[in-house]
This record gives sequence, structure tokens and C-alpha cells, in this order.
Amino acid sequence: MWRRRVELLRFGTVGGLAFVVDLALFNLMLHGPVDVLADKPVTVRVIAAAVATLVSWIGNRYWTFAARRTRRRVRELVEYAAVNVGGVAISAGCLAFSRYVLGLDSALADNVAANGVGLVLSMIFRYVMYRTVVFRGEG
Repeated sequence: MWRRRVELLRFGTVGGLAFVVDLALFNLMLHGPVDVLADKPVTVRVIAAAVATLVSWIGNRYWTFAARRTRRRVRELVEYAAVNVGGVAISAGCLAFSRYVLGLDSALADNVAANGVGLVLSMIFRYVMYRTVVFRGEG
């Protein structure tokens, strides 16, 4: 039980760091002194998310799930990226449900759906999938 708590704490810490990296890169490239892509917000979104995914993979591989990582780094990274795509789909699905099924379209409703409910559900999904699919501790 203690190990699982430590693992969850590490998982949350890595996720928090990746979130900060994502947010910082997004705002620096779009609105900050490094605004070379200020006219391409979608490109900036993809770059920031990709870098944050790499940061979280490294943190989870070498810290959170260090005892469970595999020797196949490239395969592990591809699986990790696929799980993250699934997590984004969950968050986007919560937002779409709120907007198009429930008819809620305020900024508060969008944030509750995507960054509240969606974030929590996708975090649970990611943790379970990382533990059972990505970091299996074999080969």
C-alpha cells in the first residue's frame, strides 16, 4: 500500500511538471519573448504538448515506474504517446459532451468539462494504462 501511494505521488509530481512545461512553452512561443510562432497557435499547441509528453515520459520512466520500465525504449515511448492520445480524447470527449449534448457553452462550463472532469478521468486512464501497458517491467 505504501509503495502505491509513493508511486501515485510521483506520478502526480511528474504530471504537474509536464503541465508547467506545456503551459510555459505554449505561452512563451505564442505570447512571450520567443513568439516566433505567434501566428500559428495550433502549431505551438502541438509543439508544447509534444515536449511535455517527452518530459513526462522521461520522469515516469526513470522515477515513477523505474522498477517497471522495459528495455525497449522506443516501443515504450510509442505506447506512451498512444496512451496520451487516448487521454486527450477523453478530455476532448468530456468537453464535446458538455457543449453538444448538454448545451453548456460558457467559459466556466468548458473549463469544468475539459480541465476538471476531463483531466481527472484522463489522469486515471493514463495511470492505469502506464502501469499495465507501457511500464510492464518485461523485456
